[in-house]
Amino acid sequence: MIKTDVLIVGGGPAGAACAWYLQRHNVECLVLDREPFPRVKLCAGWIPPDVLADLEIQPDAYPHSLTVFTSLRIAVRGLHFSLPGRQYAIRRVEFDHWLLQRSGVPLVTHHVRAIERVEGGYVVDGAFFARYLVGAGGTHCPVYRTFFQDVHPRASDTLIVTQEEEFPYAYSDPHCYLWFMEHRLPGYAWYVPKSGGYVNVGVGGMAETLKANGDTIKRHWEALVEKLARRGLVRDYSFTPKGHSYYLRQDSNALRVDNAFVVGDAAGLATRDMGEGIGPAVKSGLLAAQAIVHGTPYCVDTIRRCSLLPAWLFKVHPRRPKVKNS
Repeated sequence: MIKTDVLIVGGGPAGAACAWYLQRHNVECLVLDREPFPRVKLCAGWIPPDVLADLEIQPDAYPHSLTVFTSLRIAVRGLHFSLPGRQYAIRRVEFDHWLLQRSGVPLVTHHVRAIERVEGGYVVDGAFFARYLVGAGGTHCPVYRTFFQDVHPRASDTLIVTQEEEFPYAYSDPHCYLWFMEHRLPGYAWYVPKSGGYVNVGVGGMAETLKANGDTIKRHWEALVEKLARRGLVRDYSFTPKGHSYYLRQDSNALRVDNAFVVGDAAGLATRDMGEGIGPAVKSGLLAAQAIVHGTPYCVDTIRRCSLLPAWLFKVHPRRPKVKNS
């Protein structure tokens, strides 16, 4: 059996940030992930500047694709405006791999199936033991499923479903576009051009509201494809989108049970306005590591709930059926 101080389940930004901090403070740890790196990850790849600051990364020192936007072109329910401010976009296939390598922590490709709480720590699949356990395995994280499903149930009205694709494309428009609440979409669509000749486009919406409206995320994806062609952003391309799901931020701090923690999408920390998960993932990974190293409480109240816009703009009610007068 392999023994260590901390087992981190999941090697994405949350797990890598946690591993990086632990390694810097001489805490022995190991990352388990079901997939080898580099691996493709569905994500727009938009990151706010604090992500780089939190990880002490100088933009000029990042060796892969890093797109810089000095403004975002936004439409909210038909109101168009430009929001100034320095923002970045990365490709997850590059960023996640580099971040994990930078941590200096070993990665073991392993699909975690069974976790047991034992005296003095945790045993994973009878093969790994650690005093601390960090669940950074995304929405379907086995650490969440084993220890947090009852104490931190996810609210169904915070579930987001998406359709998106990232692909090589010789784009001519270098601006980032975000369209909120168009065609009664309880969410937003995006067009994110990236350095190196890639584009990420997608649409995400609240699953419960879509269902209540008799709507589907597929319909909104088709509307986005039409918009992209009409505006000349993406033409003559055969899309093959894929979907995934995650949860928006909830008001709960039941994210630690004994010496087990959940971080990132396993904790459901995506921002309420944009569903942006990389920033909250990194911050929560660092906070969990600080709790382990310094014996401080693990609390995510300092993590922002919204990325850009006030939360009241994003309250969408299901369409009520019309009642005929008798």
